[in-house]
Amino acid sequence: MTFTDQVLKWLDKFQYMIGGMNMLPVPYVIEQSSQGERSYDIFSRLLKDRIIMVTGEINSQMSTTIIAQLLFLDAQDPDKDVYMYINSPGGEVNAGMAIYDTMNFIHPEVQTIVVGLAASMASVLASSGAKGKRFMLPNSQFMIHQPSGGAQGQQTEIEIAAKEILKTRTKLNHILADNTGQPFEKVENDTERDHWLDAEESLAYGLVDSVITTNDEKNDKTK
Repeated sequence: MTFTDQVLKWLDKFQYMIGGMNMLPVPYVIEQSSQGERSYDIFSRLLKDRIIMVTGEINSQMSTTIIAQLLFLDAQDPDKDVYMYINSPGGEVNAGMAIYDTMNFIHPEVQTIVVGLAASMASVLASSGAKGKRFMLPNSQFMIHQPSGGAQGQQTEIEIAAKEILKTRTKLNHILADNTGQPFEKVENDTERDHWLDAEESLAYGLVDSVITTNDEKNDKTK
C-alpha cells in the first residue's frame, strides 16, 4: 500500500461529530521510524514542526487548546519560533485575550501568518506576532471593529456592562495602535464600524510586516 493509500484509508476511518453536525474528516499521517509505524492526526503532526492552527470561532475550548500548545512548545524549546496560522472570524474577547497574553508570556517568538481571514479578535492576535514576523497571503483579509456586547436586567447592571464594553474597546484599540504604529485616535475612529482591509491595505496600515506568496519568502525574511 502506498503512502497516499494509507492516508486515504485513515480519511475514510475518521470522522468527527460535533453538535450533531457532520464535520470534515481529520486527515491522519502515517510515518515510518526506527521504532516502527506511527500515525498522527494532521494537527499533531504540524505541532511537531511548531505549527499551530487558529481556525474558526475563538472560544474558550479553542483558547485552552492553543494555550496548551504554546506552553508545550515553550517547554520543548524556548529558543525556536512558533508558527501560528490564522483563519478566523474572531469570537470571544476573553478567550482571545488569554491567547494574546500567552503569546507574550512564552519565550519563543510567535510568527503569525494570515491565511484567509483575520477578523475582530483574530485581527488582534494576527497583528500581535513578533515584529518583522507577521505575514499574510495575498488574497487574505483583515477586519477590525469595536467589540460587541449586550446587557439586560436592572439599569445599574446595564450601566456596569456598558462601562465594561467601553473598557474592553479601549484596551483592544490600544493594542492595535501599539501593533500598527497608528495613532490611537485613528484606530478608535476606524474601528467604529467594520473596517475591511485587503493584503496591501493591511500592510500599509501596519497590521502585518509582509505579504508573501510562498513559504520560502517567509523563511528568507526571518533569517
